[in-house]
Amino acid sequence: MRARPPTIRMRRLLLFFALLASPLALPAQESGIPVGSKAPGAVVESLDGKAVDLASYIGKTPVLIEFWATWCPNCKELEPAMVAAQKKYGARVKFVGVAVSVNQSPELVRRYATKHALPLEVFFDRTGTASDAYDVPATSYVVVIDRAGKVVYTGLGGDQNLDAALKKAL
Repeated sequence: MRARPPTIRMRRLLLFFALLASPLALPAQESGIPVGSKAPGAVVESLDGKAVDLASYIGKTPVLIEFWATWCPNCKELEPAMVAAQKKYGARVKFVGVAVSVNQSPELVRRYATKHALPLEVFFDRTGTASDAYDVPATSYVVVIDRAGKVVYTGLGGDQNLDAALKKAL
């Protein structure tokens, strides 16, 4: 007896399970703002509600921007590396945290940043302007910008080599 070819439904199920079994994370250069592009400005809010344009930091000194959330496990995993990087490069690099507005408020972000002593100047992206400008694929997304305002690194996840990323900007 001859084997019957799989039906379309069966093929779809096989594809679905194959996708579930494979890692879905994209390398940094395949998502987000392209490395080599000019870093855009974007208006965010300070945690006391004042408008701040990220452009005010760009082109003066290297900048590291992390797009994060209080509920993000990858962001939590990245915190020790962020603390170490800020201790090592804090005098030469501006560290900025842009909290996405999904399922959190400025007050919740303020409490979290204070409790965890985040080594970032923290802002709130209430309208998603910064997330859109940087084409942010997910939380724990890091962008490093050199002194000239060029994106030199993007990365995603809790296990990023921030030391190597920052050396590209210096």
